[in-house]
Amino acid sequence: MPVYELRTYSLHVGKMAEAVKLYSEIGYPVLEKSGLAKKLVGYFQADTGVINQLVHLWKFDDDADRRAHWAALYANREFIEDFAAKFRPLVAQQEVKLLLAAPWGPHP
Repeated sequence: MPVYELRTYSLHVGKMAEAVKLYSEIGYPVLEKSGLAKKLVGYFQADTGVINQLVHLWKFDDDADRRAHWAALYANREFIEDFAAKFRPLVAQQEVKLLLAAPWGPHP
């Protein structure tokens, strides 16, 4: 059964432009180059409600696939040193939710 992971990064006020630039120029290109973007359903920016948030949704085959994905990403020196080290200070809070698909309706 697929496992979906919803990650929400709440950024410090005024840091969204810097975060978008980091993801656009470093973070996402590294994910693509390493093949780790293939599990990504999408990235989103909150526009109403709680703002200053970057949200991303991932789809994994199962929990083992999810854990292997994150282990590979955290082992990627370019991602950790060139992107994450610059992105982390912009984050005020991080939330991770694991979701299982309901037995009805469409699923990505």
